[in-house]
Amino acid sequence: MKVAIIDDEAQTRKSIADILKFSEQDLELVAEAENVATGVDVIIEYKPDLILLDIDMPDGTGFDLLKKLSDIHFKIVFITAYEEFAVQAFEFSAIDYILKPVDPKKLIDAIDKAHQLVEQENINLKLNALFANLENSVSENKKLVLKTAENIYIINTNDIVRCESDGGYTQFYLIDGKKILVSRNLKDYEGMLDGFGFYRIHQSHMINLKYIDHYSKTEGGAVVMKDSSNLPVARRKKESFLKLLEMI
Repeated sequence: MKVAIIDDEAQTRKSIADILKFSEQDLELVAEAENVATGVDVIIEYKPDLILLDIDMPDGTGFDLLKKLSDIHFKIVFITAYEEFAVQAFEFSAIDYILKPVDPKKLIDAIDKAHQLVEQENINLKLNALFANLENSVSENKKLVLKTAENIYIINTNDIVRCESDGGYTQFYLIDGKKILVSRNLKDYEGMLDGFGFYRIHQSHMINLKYIDHYSKTEGGAVVMKDSSNLPVARRKKESFLKLLEMI
């Protein structure tokens, strides 16, 4: 796999190059670049399979670089010093990133993950979701990328009625009746959707509060959603959930 490093810090490029030598994957560092302009040139000339891309550079961002290319035919691992909304945008968009200072194990893990992909996933689709999430940093409606065995879906978080745990999988129920099963556990999405109007009422259920129809006090308490689903509220969650309902 041909690798290019695009980062404005010479010491960071050197550190990454040294880390690459310890990867068990068959990697070839074909080029380095220090800004957006030279990064575009490197990609066009060397046609890397993977780029390790800094976000903040003197003449623009890594996103600006990607927008200068007509199509993306390589895998990307972003390198960023940002820990807030940008990182959240990466997670929603299912795009790999590592934080500075670069941790050798995390970098190699990210490269290994990219290397194991049998075929290039639709990176352009993911990038479109990423750009939309970055531009709508204050919006409660995010673009969430969900990958199944057969497809990659981009959905609006406002269209999610509820999520249900199914072992190591999560089933998403959308307002239009569609169901999407993904191979990530519910806890991952609980953290990701925290602050976006979602609440985990039970070990197996997380709901979008905007789609509650009513709360039933019968049989120990249950939530009935707009899609007519009847969901139990865990006993330990009941008090905090009822207080939350009073605030809606």
